[in-house]
Amino acid sequence: MEAFIRVVGAGSFSAAARMMKLTPSAVSKLMSRIESQLGVRLIDRSTRQFRLTPEGELYYNRCVKIVAEIEETEYAVTQHLMQPRGRLRVNSTIGIGIHRILPLMPEFLSAFPSIELDLSLSDRVVDLVEEQAEVAIRVGPLQDSSLMARKLCESRRVVVASPVYLERHGTPRHPADLPAHNCLAYNLRPTLNEWPFKIDGGVRPIAVRGNFHGDNGETLRHMALGGAGIARLGWFQVGENVRQGRLVPLLEEFHAGELQGVYAVFFGMRHTSVRVTCFVDFLVEKLGCARPWLASEYAAAAA
Repeated sequence: MEAFIRVVGAGSFSAAARMMKLTPSAVSKLMSRIESQLGVRLIDRSTRQFRLTPEGELYYNRCVKIVAEIEETEYAVTQHLMQPRGRLRVNSTIGIGIHRILPLMPEFLSAFPSIELDLSLSDRVVDLVEEQAEVAIRVGPLQDSSLMARKLCESRRVVVASPVYLERHGTPRHPADLPAHNCLAYNLRPTLNEWPFKIDGGVRPIAVRGNFHGDNGETLRHMALGGAGIARLGWFQVGENVRQGRLVPLLEEFHAGELQGVYAVFFGMRHTSVRVTCFVDFLVEKLGCARPWLASEYAAAAA
């Protein structure tokens, strides 16, 4: 098949023979053998003409796909056998990065000492090409793109405030009470400041506002810990603070039950390096849905 593709691409037996370092007669015999095996003529040829028959065109198109798949398979196997090495650029949202990704990185680097990890944290959705990143860790719905994505885990969001804030301003008993409270808001997208709650059998968004806006959840978490207001954050961010009694979950009976997926996003197919593959596989193993850390941690804290 490779020889046939070379012949068609070169437009002659002699040119293909030079590329393959064979004699023209050897290439001609290869073509004759294929035609004999298939029982059809693939190439109409004379001393001056060279053209594919209709069967030859069909065979050529299929051969191109088959050979490409074989090369892809061999490339994948070779990559897996190679020792991952080189610089790996990763971008992660700040909250999941600090609380879930960073604690795992010493173990990852110990397992893959030839990888040089370059990790940046930002709640802005980055362009992998523009940022020269190979992997992005993203929370929530993904935009349609040509990128590959693997789900790492799910994130439950929770409304919290510090005991100091609640002592000063009272505890909201119903989502309708929130507009009267100082809620810590995002300055990224307005929809992030519309908190969903289950009310009267349906899910309704409650628009919140306050005197502080931040561009990432960690900033809002620190403000909530300082008693500045009420925040809605991922359990992976506030779980430890809840267990310590420094933050209190609110309005749990109105929780909408939604879970946000946490994903590793990267270039697929030929663009996936072995260091990307091993990094994503590592995160799936440590944070994967087969280990429901979210549900178990929350249930333990709630109890």
